[in-house]
Amino acid sequence: MNRRNQILFTASLLFAFVFAPVLIGGVSGPVFAGEADVLSVEAVKERGGSWRFNVSVRHDDTGWDHYADKWEIVSQEGLVLGTRVLHHPHENEQPFVRSLSGVILPEGTTRVIVRAHDTVHGLGGIEKIVDLE
Repeated sequence: MNRRNQILFTASLLFAFVFAPVLIGGVSGPVFAGEADVLSVEAVKERGGSWRFNVSVRHDDTGWDHYADKWEIVSQEGLVLGTRVLHHPHENEQPFVRSLSGVILPEGTTRVIVRAHDTVHGLGGIEKIVDLE
């Protein structure tokens, strides 16, 4: 391998293993923790007509300065129908599942959106659309 190809090869390895993970959010830390993502949602109709939502969230929590602090159930019109507050960081539990029971949905609601929030970025990660049965 000539000198030019060695330099190009070394540069490509450096990019692949050092810079690329930073650019795509693969490094955990205060600067690199991304937005909170909703990974999955289970919606269960309870007695009396209320709903329980079991929601899986992933976020690169780095401590009290940057963590997923809540998730919300929102109507298609943007009305917040329920909020599950997350009272502490989950640095060592990723992804994590938390539930919210007793959610009363407006009559005729057939679809909701579940979105997560973090203390730095606010809303903006992956949301899930949930069709209710």
